[in-house]
Amino acid sequence: MSEPMPTIFFGHGNPLNALAQNNWTLNWANIGREIPRPAAILCISAHWFIPETAVTAMPNPRTIHDFGGFPQKLFEVQYPAPGSPELADRVQKLLAPVEVKSDARWGLDHGTWSVLCHVFPNADVPIVQLSIDETQPAEFHYGLANRLAPLRDEKILIIGSGNLVHNLHAYSWGVHTPEPLDWAQRFETTAREMIESGNHEPLIDYELLGKDALLSAPTPEHFLPLIYILALQREGEKVSFPVEGFDGGSISMLSVQIG
Repeated sequence: MSEPMPTIFFGHGNPLNALAQNNWTLNWANIGREIPRPAAILCISAHWFIPETAVTAMPNPRTIHDFGGFPQKLFEVQYPAPGSPELADRVQKLLAPVEVKSDARWGLDHGTWSVLCHVFPNADVPIVQLSIDETQPAEFHYGLANRLAPLRDEKILIIGSGNLVHNLHAYSWGVHTPEPLDWAQRFETTAREMIESGNHEPLIDYELLGKDALLSAPTPEHFLPLIYILALQREGEKVSFPVEGFDGGSISMLSVQIG
């Protein structure tokens, strides 16, 4: 049997990274060159956080510009990757008896395309998005992700897109590049140690880790995509961090690759 497809959590950060050439985006591009070419991609993005579990099932998903206040050039970006109704159907079957609705309206939000435009710039790998059900606890999402594990043996690249630390209230909007805030650095360090040791349980219940955790993930939507990726780790699989750094002092750009 061939090696399972790696699974990756991307810290996507600012949508303007779609247009940028920086250390983060250059490393995203490097990941695309180094991993096996997937047959398709399943993405869990922080920006599809709705009160149900749904999967995009259209053959040609639209590029969603789900933000405001950015330069017009960013709104002109298109990422015309095909969809995969076949993968959407496979996801629904794997996640049964959980009801997974077929969605024909959403598409690819910036949590997906702002990263993948660097990883696979030709937009030629089919992509399906899986929503995050905002009504469910983190334990539900960890268990749901476990059921997706067979996809890794079917050449499907499962990615999560969010940020391990994501606090926009503390973000430095100036032109300078500040050092990470002390609580943000501490929480990222703690989380990295747990990820490296395979100790997922405290991260599933991250709110119990104290003030640093609550400041780092004051709302769960950017953190939960990481939980999906951790749930897919198999015994003995290596973990690496191909992208590191902080943006604005309070956004962790850490990427976590399993396999």
